[in-house]
Amino acid sequence: MVLGKAVCVFEQQSSDVTINSENEESRRGFTATNMLPDDQGILCVTADQQFLFYSCTRTDEGTFQLNLYKRLIGYNDEILDLKFVGEDEQYLAVATNLEQVRVYDVASMSCSYVLAGHTEIVVCLDTCVSASGKTLVVTGSKDNTVRLWDMEKRSCIGTGKGHLGAIGCVAFSKKSKNFFVSGSSDRTIKVWTWDDTLIDAGGEVPLKAKAGVAAHDKDINSLSVSPNDGLVCSGSEDRTASIWKLPNLVSSVVLKGHKRGIWSVEFSPVEQCVITSSGDKTVKIWHVADGSCLKTFEGHTSSVLRASFLSRGTQFVSCGSDGLVKLWTIKTNECIATYDKHDGKIWALAVGKRTEMLATGGTDSDLNLWHDCTMEDKQEDFLKKEEEVLRGQELENAVSDSDYTRAIQLAFELRRPRRLLELFSQLCRKADPEDPIEKALVGLPKEGLRVLLEYIREWNTKPKFCHVAQFVLFRVLRSLPPTDILEIKGISELLEGLIPYSQRHFSRVDRLVRSTFLLDYTLARMSVVDPDVDAGTTKDSSMNNVEMAPAEPAQDTPEKPGRKRKSSKTTSQSSKKSSKKVKASSSAVVSVEA
Repeated sequence: MVLGKAVCVFEQQSSDVTINSENEESRRGFTATNMLPDDQGILCVTADQQFLFYSCTRTDEGTFQLNLYKRLIGYNDEILDLKFVGEDEQYLAVATNLEQVRVYDVASMSCSYVLAGHTEIVVCLDTCVSASGKTLVVTGSKDNTVRLWDMEKRSCIGTGKGHLGAIGCVAFSKKSKNFFVSGSSDRTIKVWTWDDTLIDAGGEVPLKAKAGVAAHDKDINSLSVSPNDGLVCSGSEDRTASIWKLPNLVSSVVLKGHKRGIWSVEFSPVEQCVITSSGDKTVKIWHVADGSCLKTFEGHTSSVLRASFLSRGTQFVSCGSDGLVKLWTIKTNECIATYDKHDGKIWALAVGKRTEMLATGGTDSDLNLWHDCTMEDKQEDFLKKEEEVLRGQELENAVSDSDYTRAIQLAFELRRPRRLLELFSQLCRKADPEDPIEKALVGLPKEGLRVLLEYIREWNTKPKFCHVAQFVLFRVLRSLPPTDILEIKGISELLEGLIPYSQRHFSRVDRLVRSTFLLDYTLARMSVVDPDVDAGTTKDSSMNNVEMAPAEPAQDTPEKPGRKRKSSKTTSQSSKKSSKKVKASSSAVVSVEA
């Protein structure tokens, strides 16, 4: 088909793709468009790797209008900062290597809209809910300006100019919600104020700096306002953190102790202390009044880029260049959990105040959401323990009722090998024609058989329990066909552990059986087994086989002079000794014959 004539029916300048930077011409506008089937609209691809879905509608005047109904982000680039937005923290504002701020829906993680206005990369941001209930966002950029945004209107309502370098950090007030502070690479801190008339005025108006101070010798990386709006803390690459009195930025305390530059600072929500993280791989907690270091936490393998309080100041979370997120308990100075979900530096960390969520982002362009599941885990553990107690009582009831089949099944399901061994030991000593072990093995899955063979292998290594292990193993081999046993996962490793010890036990039992034959022979020769029969038999055979020699008449032997005749007592003792020698010699003969 050849088109003879084409007519433009609608043209729309989309702020979603407009980039104001003069040196970013290659990233401006659409790169491709495509009509979607079934009148679903138009799909547009932008130079900054966004997929925009537009629906085409006709107005009452007969003109066409394109409405953006869906946005997909193809690539975030490096995530530099992020914060939860709104009273219910439904959205997440993210600053990446772009002049725009992307606002994500936390539930679906889809990009709802963008805030466009800066001419250079947005480096930092902060959010608050004003006294009038308006949700505000302040952003700082490499264009040396700060911008105040009304999230309901999704537009910039104020611009602050005055810094001579890139804005590195911004922070809203915590109590009054009518000012914010900014820190820059020009090493200065400025305080910016506004009122509700500015929000309701409409349009974009200039913001004025109420106070300013040259705060540090190097770039300022982080700012935090105290909960009562009386102090502001700044962290710098000059390895110090300073506390300033508001609203005039009068120096109060200088915190010294870090060996490298400080990347983040934050006031405790309940205590008069501040937390700092540094490039020296440590996190420190300082007293606000005198600037003394209260605690030092070590555990990261590289620079700690962010640290923030949790659980009303009893815990804190940190992240660093090593890509790790660590959870710490302040009271014990212990790291209780470490999470590894990033492949690069973690520049951004946001803590939800109401939803108990964390958000992290870094150089790997990944945006991760973390949910505090402490209460869910405790509830789950409680239910598991309760279920285990009930089933344990059912196990003991089955043992009391001599229902060994059910008892074996329960002990196996509860993974109690010690109790299972006791049940098998009782059955080993007790002859039961019904054989409850084989009944319990019926219907046992392959994984259950594997676990049972592991138990048997462990018991078989100990001589004390080897007979029980062989007792159970015999019933396993008798009740299951070889094909089912060979299908068990890891059966070769299990057999390698069973065969050597089984051969050793068999050899030991064989030696014991053979040694009992010698015992029977010895007892028979010693006339111990049946003394009456053996004594009579021995006496008769002795009388028949032994020929008695004729007795010679006794002759009186003359006694030599000077010698005494031996007494009858001496003769009796010598006869006892001779009888002992005879017994010993007879025993020796038996040993030789054996």
